[in-house]
Amino acid sequence: MVTHRCLGVIILAVFATTVANASIKVVCAKDSVRITWRINAELVPHAARLFLGSCMPSKLDTLPTGEGEAHFDYQFDDCKFKRQVKGKHLLYKSELTYRPQAKPKPAAFTHPIECVYKRPDGFIPPFLNPGSGVSAGRGGLVFHMALLNEQLTGVAKTNVIPLGSFMPIWAAVEQKSHQPLLLLMEECVAATTPELHPGSEVYPIISNNGCLLDSMRGNSVFLPRYHSSAIILYLQSFKLGVGMEVYIHSKLVAWDPEILDESKKACHYIRENGRWELLDDPSRNSLCNCCDYTCKSRFKRGIERESHGFSYSSVLGPLIIVDPSDSKTHNV
Repeated sequence: MVTHRCLGVIILAVFATTVANASIKVVCAKDSVRITWRINAELVPHAARLFLGSCMPSKLDTLPTGEGEAHFDYQFDDCKFKRQVKGKHLLYKSELTYRPQAKPKPAAFTHPIECVYKRPDGFIPPFLNPGSGVSAGRGGLVFHMALLNEQLTGVAKTNVIPLGSFMPIWAAVEQKSHQPLLLLMEECVAATTPELHPGSEVYPIISNNGCLLDSMRGNSVFLPRYHSSAIILYLQSFKLGVGMEVYIHSKLVAWDPEILDESKKACHYIRENGRWELLDDPSRNSLCNCCDYTCKSRFKRGIERESHGFSYSSVLGPLIIVDPSDSKTHNV
């Protein structure tokens, strides 16, 4: 029995090496993928253990040399591809695997498959249909704020975030019968308390009327909009309150999109260019120049500004940032 077990291990190891040396060709079509996976003769009898996501080969050709070609020709929906939104692109991801043993045994070999497309104009992910997260009404409007998952496809299922990873924070406003409004994050800080008070320890994120300060310190950025009534802050997690509860305090503003000035804007710092950029209209980046000093409004009276929109203070949390290298916070 011992000999057979050892022999099995040797055979699996040989098969894994054979797969690793295989040739894989990928062709991404409009909403499908075609893959040709060339395998050595030793693996041909075991081709039924090759998978694309949840799909077995759609066809297997045996070549005169004894080698084989496993073909996968499937729609993305067929094989449980994961769809991700990243900036201006849609990504469809899966894996080619060789599984000599059934699940839950791990695969002996994996190879990532990714098809990247330009995000279609007008594409709106499912989570833009409000219903989760923090909600509140003001002036006939309903404001929402939530933490998204890594794929930006829905509300996050956990509030635990590893230090240095990203926290996609989504905010939106239901406009109902209002004219189209532009949602802005005017001010935003992180704190270890659900309510701000003079003694609160805070981490500034957005200040100076819409300047994303954290884009200068780290890799935080505003993602391209799906709709004027929503905004996503792609925030890199920070060291404030590691292992403790952290709350994101934000002032949300629903504003007339035709009336932007230094006091009503969304600006982030682009390190590659060494300059500030206006999220909604890069041709008007000059509105962001004041982010390096003090931004002032061209309106002198607050009541005049208020007539062009509505503001609401929202709190998102608790979030728990953990340091993977610290065993005390890793198990939070």
